[in-house]
Amino acid sequence: MAANLTIILLFLIFFIKSSNATKYNVITFGAKPDGRTDSTQSFLRAWASACRSATASTVYVPKGRYLIKAAEFRGPCRSRITFQSDASIIAPTDYRALGNSGYWISFINVDRLSVIGGTLDGNGAGFWACRKSGKNCPQGARSITFNWANDVLITGLTSINSKETHLVINHCNNVNVRNVKLFAPDQSPNTDGIHVQFSTGVTITGSTLMTGDDCISIGPGTRNLFMKNIKCGPGHGVSIGSLGKDFNEDGVQNITLMNSVLSGSDNGLRIKSWARPSRSFVRNVLFQNIIINNVQNPIIIDQNYCPNNQGCPHQSSGVKISEVTYRNIRGSSSTPEAVTFDCSPSNLCRGIRLHDIRLTYMKKAATSSCKNIVGTTVGVVLPESCL
Repeated sequence: MAANLTIILLFLIFFIKSSNATKYNVITFGAKPDGRTDSTQSFLRAWASACRSATASTVYVPKGRYLIKAAEFRGPCRSRITFQSDASIIAPTDYRALGNSGYWISFINVDRLSVIGGTLDGNGAGFWACRKSGKNCPQGARSITFNWANDVLITGLTSINSKETHLVINHCNNVNVRNVKLFAPDQSPNTDGIHVQFSTGVTITGSTLMTGDDCISIGPGTRNLFMKNIKCGPGHGVSIGSLGKDFNEDGVQNITLMNSVLSGSDNGLRIKSWARPSRSFVRNVLFQNIIINNVQNPIIIDQNYCPNNQGCPHQSSGVKISEVTYRNIRGSSSTPEAVTFDCSPSNLCRGIRLHDIRLTYMKKAATSSCKNIVGTTVGVVLPESCL
């Protein structure tokens, strides 16, 4: 009871503070909600005013459609700041309008930031067509990026048709991603849902990720990442890696995914590393209470990643993988082999635990394969464990 009262009081305090925040409406700064007029500078002017405010402030985007080009919302800001949208923000149809920056909307060096609501339409179709044609295309733009930001809340955001990754969290601390929806066609190249790297204390909950690449990709330097109630698919599943491309590369540790559903994806729970020397590592990972529906590779560790067999002189990964637990994983594989552990001959996977696994193929027994791995099984494990 006391805990509930505390939560209510904290919510009221947050609501009162939010109500008292100074609001900067982008229309006041010249933005046009017609989907045609370039409103980039209007957004940036509204942000600059909010960022200078000595009290908590809000950049507000009212209903409508707003065309903006590449925009950097920079800090540090003087007080807590909120970017609140009830609108659709549209990227240029011509992908060349964003140049080679690699980003569309970027928040840089901002602390105590909330991004609430709205839809981002990356208009990615033209860029995807360029990529598929083999032409010389500019660098693709990630829809929304958070760089060197701390104490961030991202909630109620929808992103569609990103040119490349929808949402990037890079060099951040204490980021809470809640109830986001990220959509791109399953054949759209490199449209990862959420990519996390060099960040600590990221939480992702209650989100739907339907993409053409990884639903969530976990890069070097990720620590204390907690994911819960995720719906993934189509896409390439939830992937740690690829890691180990560089020799002196930061590792990944303390990763949890639980109470989630993966449907129709190319991979389910994946750890992937380059087959080359590296000091990187993966340790202390928990996959728990996961439902797998018609996934090609439900459980996979692949330490032999080497595109076109180039740059992997010894075909052996230096990434050390240890203490990975799979608990209560149930559902169906779309291929006969439901569990694949293809680990490095020079760095065996160690401390791998299978605890109550039930995966079938066409309602029949699936198979598993193991290379260079040491681990244990607990409870019923189907397919029969090869550990």
